[in-house]
Amino acid sequence: MHGLSDAGMVRGHNEDAIAYDPDAGLAILADGMGGYNAGEVASGIATTLLAQGIKAAIEVVPPHATESMSGKPAAHRILRLEVEKANLAIFQTAQSQPQCAGMGTTLVSALFYDNRLTTAHVGDSRLYRMREGNFLALTRDHSLLQEQLDSGLITAEEARRSQNKNLVTRAVGIDPQLDPELNDFDVKVGDIYLLCSDGLNDMVDDPDIALVLTTLAGNLPLAAEQLVQMANDNGGRDNVSVILVRINRSFAAERGLWARLFGWLAG
Repeated sequence: MHGLSDAGMVRGHNEDAIAYDPDAGLAILADGMGGYNAGEVASGIATTLLAQGIKAAIEVVPPHATESMSGKPAAHRILRLEVEKANLAIFQTAQSQPQCAGMGTTLVSALFYDNRLTTAHVGDSRLYRMREGNFLALTRDHSLLQEQLDSGLITAEEARRSQNKNLVTRAVGIDPQLDPELNDFDVKVGDIYLLCSDGLNDMVDDPDIALVLTTLAGNLPLAAEQLVQMANDNGGRDNVSVILVRINRSFAAERGLWARLFGWLAG
């Protein structure tokens, strides 16, 4: 994993925040919003609390463990619970600190485990995957623009030229309750994953992002620098942040003795 965050060419300060830990298989990116400097408070709270909470939780319960009630991996409950905790912390801070009133943040997080990926996202920060030359967005924006696209009110070309790109319909910290969107994906060796704030995808078209990931797949720091530089060269109208994750080998979860024994007997 490698991450990079930059204020861009227009903004006076950086309201994005990133956190990543290859050992924990965890990557988190947040794009803050609010009053003077409050956005960076919100994004900082989100990434810090989420990273701490998730890493503590997966030390107690393996993320691949199947939940008896839902039948889903424990990663779902862990991510949902920790996002809800961060949401409440930001909301309460905004309520108690006048200078932080109305602050919030987008969020995209990725937890890699047992050759799979569970994502939790809120707002319009994105997660992409490059697999065997195919560049695909794994998240769908929670935004007015996306709703207009889905309903057929505007075309994809009109969306690219729209001035309403930053109107999100869901954000962390705005309300005391929050429903993050969670999804699961299989992971393959050779995959490259990109978490980014809209400061990248608003400034750089998907084919150009894909070209960087293909060309610089073997050098994630250089790829991250190139993506940020391209966003800034194209105007850098917003903060721009990226986290890149490359899958080098299988990381199937260790099973317990009885599970392994059952597997031997079943085989």
